[in-house]
Amino acid sequence: MTEHVNTGFERGTDGPKVILAGVDGSESSLRAAAYAAGLARRQNALLALVYVQPVMAAGASLGAPVGDATAEIAEGLMAEIRDYAERLKGIYDIRWQFHTFRGDPYAGLVSAAEDLTADAVVVGASERAGHRIVGSVAVRLVKAGRWPVTVVP
Repeated sequence: MTEHVNTGFERGTDGPKVILAGVDGSESSLRAAAYAAGLARRQNALLALVYVQPVMAAGASLGAPVGDATAEIAEGLMAEIRDYAERLKGIYDIRWQFHTFRGDPYAGLVSAAEDLTADAVVVGASERAGHRIVGSVAVRLVKAGRWPVTVVP
């Protein structure tokens, strides 16, 4: 008989406790959030909705108030999510949080997943043509191999 020695915590072995969904206001990211909400409800997991505020190089914005614009996007997403959660109250009870991180989408989602100890990451499929050449955030997350990644079309 072999004795099993517990060598420490292993994420996701008893089902996810934290499901992270990246949101940016695009249709695919909102579908990803809805899909992640269903997973979180069924698994009784915390749904962490994450918006990554882009950071532009100095001068790249040509004086445009980019920080203000991304803050408005975050506030708009938060209002939309709260409204949606309020409509579902009493039908589906989902524990959720909204977080914003700064940086490029890939690095921001990686930081969020690490900080929040995510067990799974859900993102929308890229809607930008250039990502076929450079690689989408979803593909980069899968290649990182640190979490199960679900890509929602």
